[in-house]
Amino acid sequence: MCVLAFAWQAHPRWRLVMAGNRDELHDRPAAPLARWDDPDHVIAGRDLQAGGTWAGISTEGRFAVITNLRGYGPPRPGMASRGELVANLLSRRGPYDNPMALDPDAFNPFNLIVADTVQAHFLTGHPRHGLSRFFRPRRILPALLTPGIYGLSNGALEAPWPKTLQLKAALQAWLAADSADPTALFAPLRDEELAPMGTPPDEPSDMPQEALQSPVFIRNPVYGTRCSTIVAVENGGAGQIIERRFDASGDVAGEKTETFRWPSLIMLGSAPRL
Repeated sequence: MCVLAFAWQAHPRWRLVMAGNRDELHDRPAAPLARWDDPDHVIAGRDLQAGGTWAGISTEGRFAVITNLRGYGPPRPGMASRGELVANLLSRRGPYDNPMALDPDAFNPFNLIVADTVQAHFLTGHPRHGLSRFFRPRRILPALLTPGIYGLSNGALEAPWPKTLQLKAALQAWLAADSADPTALFAPLRDEELAPMGTPPDEPSDMPQEALQSPVFIRNPVYGTRCSTIVAVENGGAGQIIERRFDASGDVAGEKTETFRWPSLIMLGSAPRL
């Protein structure tokens, strides 16, 4: 993902709501949202170049979404796939399935939100290079998210970038309206106007095609918004994940909805091991 708004226990009906856009090169192959064959409890899109995914859920009661993090130079070659990290957390398989054991030097910089039926956490990982010898963390420390509405893009959590503030305000308005239709959030995800508020990113994008100050929805034939994703889980456990895909012209190329049910109470071994 490149911009998202996330509501955690911020409404009497909704336990979790996420609305976000994935911006990427249009020629990078990806599979649309679907229930995976293995493991069959994961529902997500799939990056067919490096593997993994950018956002998804597990019907066992897990959610994860990741963004890149700017400000540390171009991506370093040979690093572990950040998409694989999300897939490992959702599937509970692989070398990166435990958030408490993640090495910041294993990945290019990232932001991650991971949640289960009870708790939500934020993790950010960036290389230790250049840090003081007195502060060289050997692992990434998760931060517990209290109930509320959060905005995230390619900077720090809650960094007041215009598109982040714009999308966060839209999610807050949707919740305040007591809406039962998550698809209404596709409208603010499609906004191509740059909001006249907030501060621009401190660092430019790693992708030269993206302007320093970009809107929520990027229309660009080389690098632009590839899909919008909405996840909404009610307090009773009923949920849906919806993906709307776009072609290089910015036109809708397809849409998929998957419904699921989370366990009402946390099950032993189902939560991220935080």
